[in-house]
Order: sequence, then C-alpha cells, then structure tokens
Amino acid sequence: MCKDSLQENIVAAIAKITSKGQTTIPQAIRAALNVKPGDLIEWEVAEDGHVEVRRVQPADLQYLRAVEGTLGEWQTAEDEAAYKDL
Repeated sequence: MCKDSLQENIVAAIAKITSKGQTTIPQAIRAALNVKPGDLIEWEVAEDGHVEVRRVQPADLQYLRAVEGTLGEWQTAEDEAAYKDL
C-alpha cells in the first residue's frame, strides 16, 4: 500500500475536554472505530506520548477477567527489572 492510500484512511477530529475530564467522541471517529453507546474503548499511552484508542471486543474482556487473578505475582520491582525488555 502506498503512502498516499494510507493517508486517505486517516481520520482526525478535535474534541474539547470538560472540567470533569469527559469528552464526546466525534462522529467520524465513532464511525472509524465502529463504536456505539454501551461499547467499551481502551486508551493506550506510549512512552513518547502517542495515544491509541481501540474498541474493546467482548472476547478481550473475557480473557482479561480470566487472567486477572494471575497478574498479581508480577508486582515487585524485581519482576519489573527482570521483564522490562519483553
């Protein structure tokens, strides 16, 4: 795929954040993410400040609930140091 066709797929919009930290997802973004009322979205912030937003699928939630009980064992500074490059 050439760079020009990639640029055609980019959707951008500006939204204001309220004093409560809330915002409305612009219609073009909702359409691009295929989200509707009641859907969940995930925000991921990279170290460089880049943010990605994606729609969370029900299977994602089932998986996360299934593994959440096993995640407590990775909460020490030693664990973070040992696995920081993964």
